[in-house]
Amino acid sequence: MSFKKITESNSLYNNIEAMSVSTILSAINNEDKKVAIAVESVLPQIESLINAAVEKVVSGGRLFYIGAGTSGRLGVLDASECPPTFGVSADTIKGIIAGGDIALRTAVEFAEDNEHKGWEDLQSENINSKDFVIGISAGGTAAYIINALKSCVQNNISTGSISCNPNSPVSKIADFPVEIIVGPEFITGSTRMKAGTAQKLVLNMISTAVMIKLGRVDDNKMVNMQLTNEKLINRGVKMVMDSLNIVEPEIAKALLLKHGSVKKAIQSIKS
Repeated sequence: MSFKKITESNSLYNNIEAMSVSTILSAINNEDKKVAIAVESVLPQIESLINAAVEKVVSGGRLFYIGAGTSGRLGVLDASECPPTFGVSADTIKGIIAGGDIALRTAVEFAEDNEHKGWEDLQSENINSKDFVIGISAGGTAAYIINALKSCVQNNISTGSISCNPNSPVSKIADFPVEIIVGPEFITGSTRMKAGTAQKLVLNMISTAVMIKLGRVDDNKMVNMQLTNEKLINRGVKMVMDSLNIVEPEIAKALLLKHGSVKKAIQSIKS
């Protein structure tokens, strides 16, 4: 099947610079509405990827996101939110971006074109066959990601991919490809928009599902969250009060702070 880079297709809108702000917002919103539908259409692909990733992580492996530009930033963002949200080690889900941490704030020229650096970056994390690697590339053509996944395959490391073009090069390499076809961007080729939103939605699904299957959520509560600010402490106090039928917030707070997490606080009473 032929490869067409829909992410670079011409916008459906012309003379954008002449639009009123109201028209710009309506147009962007209309395009954004297409994203969730596109994600819904590939839920079976996402499920297959998640099941494979869960198997690795539950067995003691790690989940890696590797990407460039917006895709890389989204991966790092999703990975960085897992320790405070679910109380896991920072090694459980790790984000790697082409160009290194400086690329989170500043574009690093030609970083995504470096054919060897992606695998080198994974090797620096002592990547091995217990781990699972997801390459994130809106266009599906970044050499940094493609060659990293090729090396993973050669070293018996399971892989997935998230892209926004059908039959993209990265999909042909990954064991579990996900292709979210959101169509042309409002501004031609600006994949930080719909493609970025689609990737963020899928990353949310992946990390959340993996954490749930790791036992980091009870009922619908973040019982393992890190107590890093007053908002989270107050949220934890409410969880402890509700679970243990405690009326006085001060008692619940003392119990929570003593044990360091909602789950441990509850277990200390119920066990």
